[in-house]
Amino acid sequence: MPSFGSETGNVLYLIVCGAPPAADTPLLIKEKQDEGWDVVVIATPHGVQWFDTDEVERLTGHPVRTEFRKPTDPEFRPRGDAVLVAPATFNTINKWALGINDNLALGLLNEVLGLPTSVVVEPSVNHALMAHPAYAVSVKRLVGKDVEILVGKTSELHKP
Repeated sequence: MPSFGSETGNVLYLIVCGAPPAADTPLLIKEKQDEGWDVVVIATPHGVQWFDTDEVERLTGHPVRTEFRKPTDPEFRPRGDAVLVAPATFNTINKWALGINDNLALGLLNEVLGLPTSVVVEPSVNHALMAHPAYAVSVKRLVGKDVEILVGKTSELHKP
């Protein structure tokens, strides 16, 4: 069963990776809620260490997800309609571009590439890592799948 296509059309999956901007996750949630999004936070194993999960759960009304569900767990709801990866790390961008599926965040990112779903990425990658040859290849591969990668600009997520 796909994880995307909510009944309301306004569910944003906010994927948070482990980098300093993740400390501002509550502010980003409020911003997106003001834009009309029902925000659901999915964090990488390192991303969840950068913010207060209790605060985020109070703000969103949804549990912060970090792990795949167990076979006996019910399917997670709500399904997402758009994805914002903020911050996106060098590690996540490269693993995603290669199809590596070793955590829930990457699993959802890999799944969304096969769907007509808006995906916006705000990288948090230093200049030395940006110069790594794998990074340029990964960015090119993701952009080729209609992923919007922001570099010094902002973008509006488009509701379906």
